Amino acid sequence: MKNVVVVIGPGQIGQAIARRVGVGKHVLLADMRPENAKAAAEVMSNAGFDVSIATVDVSSRDAVIKLVATATALGEVTGLIHAAGVSPSQASPAAILKVDLYGTALVLEQFGDVIARGGSGVVIASQSGHRLPPLSVEQNKALATTPVEDLLALDFLKPEKVTDSLHAYQLSKRGNSLRVMAEAVRWGKRGARVNTISPGIIITPLANDELKGPRGAGYRKMIEVSAAGRAGTPDEVGNVAALLMGPEGGFITGSDFLVDGGVTSAYWFGDLAPR
Repeated sequence: MKNVVVVIGPGQIGQAIARRVGVGKHVLLADMRPENAKAAAEVMSNAGFDVSIATVDVSSRDAVIKLVATATALGEVTGLIHAAGVSPSQASPAAILKVDLYGTALVLEQFGDVIARGGSGVVIASQSGHRLPPLSVEQNKALATTPVEDLLALDFLKPEKVTDSLHAYQLSKRGNSLRVMAEAVRWGKRGARVNTISPGIIITPLANDELKGPRGAGYRKMIEVSAAGRAGTPDEVGNVAALLMGPEGGFITGSDFLVDGGVTSAYWFGDLAPR
């Protein structure tokens, strides 16, 4: 029986991770747009990987359940890379909460039911989750543990309270890291691990769009004043994920890793700090 690594959102970051952890395994590339999955599959198969594709909308329970069935029919699911999502420039607050918050919780719930012993998962969150002011203990627990189908009904997530796309994105990404912390307990009972990575500005086609968009000046400022003084690459995120998903990361679960070149440090304590 094959070991299967599922990649949801096989863009630049998803592929960079899959290249490091998918050797000798079957890599299932799933995307909402079939053409994206096909393009990624062509690149990876030409590089010697054993790949197949699937279509999934992570905001649909039926679609995620179908993806789990497809993956388990291929073999044992030993790896999950969840890199799908929408950005503040792409969608409304409601759509961001549905895809980035609810969708991630749904993926963790469903794959947590089938992940193999010794398996591991990585969820791509964002530095944005680290720029949200502290939530209450009760709000943290609610984001981490509320049943998936009740998540979007939480009082502080109601449409009249989340009216800005960036706020919705920050809440979603904070929620991702909290959800993973809680799910690590459940995954641990199966002998599996799961962590989040919170990247900063990583150069991908999406980031290039952002740099040219209405928030572009802000993004360029982040890069200029960060300790690294540059944007990151998908391969740098892939390096961290390889540690987290491999045997060297065997003592790491329920954690969040900020990979942002020092932008968050600058936001709280440096030149980006709110005046």
